[in-house]
Amino acid sequence: MKDDRQVEALLRELAPQVIGLLVRKHGQFDACEDAVQEALLSAARQWPEQGIPDSPKSWLATVASRRLVDEWRSESARRRREENNALMDLAGPAEPSESDDTLTVLFLCCHPSLSAPSQLALTLRAVGGLTTGEIANAFLVPESTLAQRISRAKQTIKKAGAEFVLPPVGELAERLRVVLQVLYLIFNEGYTTSGGPDLHRADLTAEAIRLTRLLRRLMPDEDEVTGLLALMLLTDARRAARAGEDGSLVPLAEQDRSRWNAETITEGVSLVSEALATGPVGPYQVQAAIAAVHDEAATAADTDWSQILALYDVLEKVSPGPIVTLNRAVAVAEVNGPEAGLELLATLDGDSRMSQTHRLDSVRGHLLELAGDTGAAREAYLRAAGKTASEPEKQYLTRRAERLS
Repeated sequence: MKDDRQVEALLRELAPQVIGLLVRKHGQFDACEDAVQEALLSAARQWPEQGIPDSPKSWLATVASRRLVDEWRSESARRRREENNALMDLAGPAEPSESDDTLTVLFLCCHPSLSAPSQLALTLRAVGGLTTGEIANAFLVPESTLAQRISRAKQTIKKAGAEFVLPPVGELAERLRVVLQVLYLIFNEGYTTSGGPDLHRADLTAEAIRLTRLLRRLMPDEDEVTGLLALMLLTDARRAARAGEDGSLVPLAEQDRSRWNAETITEGVSLVSEALATGPVGPYQVQAAIAAVHDEAATAADTDWSQILALYDVLEKVSPGPIVTLNRAVAVAEVNGPEAGLELLATLDGDSRMSQTHRLDSVRGHLLELAGDTGAAREAYLRAAGKTASEPEKQYLTRRAERLS
């Protein structure tokens, strides 16, 4: 089992490096990515039994190159080559180098021409080294659907004429924003699974954290990367306390804080302190600071809600949006009373972005309950329960409503 985990970790680290190696030699990201996936599967079968090769990167590059040659020698590929006089050199496998193209692969997978679901899927496969089946299971879609999504994503990149290079300096900030958003979406899907029987998917949160650590190593001067890593760690530190023995959801105020991961909290606090001290404040840094205030409170009653509200005021300036307003309403209620929170919450009623999510009704139910309006709170909880596809969340909200009957 230990050898299997060692092989899995190594393959995930090497996957984007080998893709970069082949794309630099042969071009055609779509074909190279497919070939590397096959090589990864071969390694996953062979290495646990036969041992890890002396040069695992070279082994993967050689196997993937052979897959490419086999494909390009097929009849359909031969016809394409006859039509294209600019055939690339297929004389031998790509030679391993010390360069690491992981960052370039990551930016390519988060190309702005792709939809958010496609960015997620392609990032997890090409950079995370996950199989199509693993990603499909994580997002509760059929494997065939996920495979089509990945295939369309690669064709979209090809049609967009995207080159295998890092974005120019003028585009880097905006493209980095997309990359960070994709990594955070992966984390959130793992931390609070959007559908199905499980409250969270630890494999997805771990992968998001791993990829963000990798991004920070590649871009150490980007404070928002550090801020995102801190936010993930400070949030994930509470994971063990989020579910009861029966798998039911335990809200933050009721969690056993002795089960929080103190070591992870310490690292997260150190990272966000470092990020806030060195540059302009970005939204991930502010969210990490909010998470740190929660994590450093010994009990729910010790939470410094005034500081949290002040941080939400900053967040609303640097990154306004309905989710920020939703969360800020909770802080307003804690500081100024539930009626003030409900008044702020009412500003979201006409926002179409909130119409499909259960979170607005969930928070409204909580604030109505605090205000003593149990009948309206019960109705809000039931509306929220009807909108979520997560079974643990549905059960939690239903129980809250039943308690007020």
